[in-house]
Amino acid sequence: MGTAEQRVAHGDDAVADPTVRRRPEAPDRDIPADEHRPLWIEEAASRRRMPDPVRTAAVRAVIIIAVTLIQAMVAFFCTMAGSWLAFPMVISSIVSTVVATWGALDVWVTRQVWNQRYGVVSDPSSTARALRRERRRARRQARADERAQERIRRRSAAGQLSHS
Repeated sequence: MGTAEQRVAHGDDAVADPTVRRRPEAPDRDIPADEHRPLWIEEAASRRRMPDPVRTAAVRAVIIIAVTLIQAMVAFFCTMAGSWLAFPMVISSIVSTVVATWGALDVWVTRQVWNQRYGVVSDPSSTARALRRERRRARRQARADERAQERIRRRSAAGQLSHS
């Protein structure tokens, strides 16, 4: 006996009619069911994305560290089992640990280098930017003064009949 047949048996004729469509109820009574809710709401990132070279170094380091951990686990199990593979695996795990340490340091060094090359603060209130702006203004003024002096010299030289 199906659900509709049970309702007919209990006397719910209006609900039992399969042609009558009921409005689906939302899981929460205070939210209408036909309101479209997204699965997630995108929010602005709290931190900026890592620069590409740093992200590449980080991915490389994570892969190397994961392989090193797997190697160490295999070396441990081979040692416990008394396999002939235990000694080569222990040696390769030691080498991989050195490489994994290099990978982690590579991320740190790459990040420091990137910050030194491209990490200049470009806010209008930045002291470095204000100093550069002041130096540019002084250079422009010096060039303008030099051009004005050159113009004066040319005009005075054009009026002379002989050079002294």
